Amino acid sequence: MTAALTLEGVGKRYGEFQAVRDLSFEVGRGQICGFLGPNGAGKTSTLRMILGLQPATTGRIDILGADNGRKVRDRIGFLPEERGLYKKMTPVDAIAFFGSLKGVPTAEGRRRAKELLDAQGLGASKARKMKELSKGMAQKVQLIASIVHRPEFVILDEPFSGLDPVNQQGLEAMIRGLAADGATVLFSTHVMQHAERLCDKVVLLARGRKAFEGTVAEARATSRRFLELEGDIAAEAVSKLPGVTGVEISSELDGARVLRAALAAGAGGQEALKAAFLTGLDVRRFELREPTLHDAFIDLTGDHPDQDQSVSKPAEAAR
Repeated sequence: MTAALTLEGVGKRYGEFQAVRDLSFEVGRGQICGFLGPNGAGKTSTLRMILGLQPATTGRIDILGADNGRKVRDRIGFLPEERGLYKKMTPVDAIAFFGSLKGVPTAEGRRRAKELLDAQGLGASKARKMKELSKGMAQKVQLIASIVHRPEFVILDEPFSGLDPVNQQGLEAMIRGLAADGATVLFSTHVMQHAERLCDKVVLLARGRKAFEGTVAEARATSRRFLELEGDIAAEAVSKLPGVTGVEISSELDGARVLRAALAAGAGGQEALKAAFLTGLDVRRFELREPTLHDAFIDLTGDHPDQDQSVSKPAEAAR
């Protein structure tokens, strides 16, 4: 597969602070790639280097055959984490305006805007002022504004931030639609569930370094299966079951304790469950769980992806 984006040994330093270290990965043309990590991992700094908004301190970047995103900016769509649309404009005017900045004639931009708004269920709102729209509607409008010029490569920085579940589903559908039309999509997020549903591949970043690159299935395969057991059970007793390598209390309410027991590689869980019953443990419910992308991230990086990792540095360096 031909690469739409290649990073080789890329690093970014802000004074004494190293935000990104020796980062290398590829995104193939037409792929949806999740760029994942906790806040402060270096995701936004990396996206800005790819776009040419700030220079890399070290390494090489190639995007659509250019060494700087600015050189191919008319072929790129970008949704920044910091949203911003003119509040007194209508959605049609706002989308057409952003399209004109990428070379789309105003009349054509307005035609495309109406078509895209109708496709996203926003046709009834296309003549309203931006300030009258809900946050979810405004975010859809801004995404449409970033793709109205039909870019080959779309970069989305935390696109799901602040959206309710219904609008998150709508945004996921838009991203799938972009890929179906042939665009390459790279989006950053610290919410693993979106990447799990959407991505052809993922790149996991932690403390400015790449922790993993591959498919979601490959990422999950790096983590362990686990048992969830509910009942009046001591964690120490569960830790002694065959195949169990670690135990944590998942929840505890009104005497109903749920324990999460990690299993050794290759352990199926049957021996642990058999031993639990033979030793008389008060197990009211049990479930064998396959690892999620969230589990894999924790195992690969030692971080919780939704944990705020920001530091006392310039705001751009903390991302």
